[in-house]
Amino acid sequence: MNYTIGIDLGGTNVVAGLVDENYQLLDKAAVKTRAEMGFDYITDNMAKLTATLLERAGLKKEQISSIGIGSPGAMDRSTGTLIFAGNLDWHNVPLGPAVEEKTGIRTLIGNDADCAALGEFVAGAGAEDESMALITIGTGVGSGIVTGGHLFSPAGSCAPELGHVSLISGGEPCTCGRRGCAEAYLSFTALIRDANRAADADGESMLARLRAQGEALNGKNIFDCAKQGDPAAKALVDRFIELMGEFFGSIENAFGVRVIVIGGGISKEGDWFCRRVREAMIPNVFAGELYAPALRMAKLGNDAGVIGAAALERYL
Repeated sequence: MNYTIGIDLGGTNVVAGLVDENYQLLDKAAVKTRAEMGFDYITDNMAKLTATLLERAGLKKEQISSIGIGSPGAMDRSTGTLIFAGNLDWHNVPLGPAVEEKTGIRTLIGNDADCAALGEFVAGAGAEDESMALITIGTGVGSGIVTGGHLFSPAGSCAPELGHVSLISGGEPCTCGRRGCAEAYLSFTALIRDANRAADADGESMLARLRAQGEALNGKNIFDCAKQGDPAAKALVDRFIELMGEFFGSIENAFGVRVIVIGGGISKEGDWFCRRVREAMIPNVFAGELYAPALRMAKLGNDAGVIGAAALERYL
């Protein structure tokens, strides 16, 4: 049996997992990231988490074929250098080589969104398909694509950053500094912004009444209001789905994937949401339903990044 270690480096936690050759997650261990403690502290903890997993499984490091690290930011995978990670304040740090030196195990690095996509591809909602895009909808819009047996991650590029393709020219400001990006319309941040505007405009709406009761608007209660028939919330959700259909149609026209998996906080909305979005997507796909991909909700949750990082050695 061959084993790999996957590490998901997040702003809050560092999570490591022991994964077998069938991409089954056998064990996990985690520590707080504590970015303020610096690069050496975090990479030391990655090595300690690896040692903990090996000890608990009764394995030797020689039985681990590789460690994969999913990290936010831009990177040079060929050298294992993390070029920039804003939430960690890291610039040109040798992430792969440092962990490899501290563990004695070959170490690869990949973008965290790419790793989440790879996890869903090998062990989750895309496991039976030949190609797949993962779109995560939460505070922002993340993306990853697997096609032709490999992650789509061109050298010398941060692509795919599908949340920052233009959806509406000159539209709402985005966190990246541009205007009109998909993220500026299809994230929960954008939905909440628009819901607060709707509540300001219609003081009789359920959205306005929730605010008056001291309840902050969020993705769940906005969708709940729409399901209960509130006209303001329903108009918001209908527009959100319409724009998502355009966005997913463009993804299909560009990459030709056979399934689009929806992850992040919105995945809790379930099958009804997938059906509505696919209906909105089909008119935006070249040749319509004939080439329209399946839409599915993500299955692995927070484990996707760990499993995908463990699979990097086979899919880079």
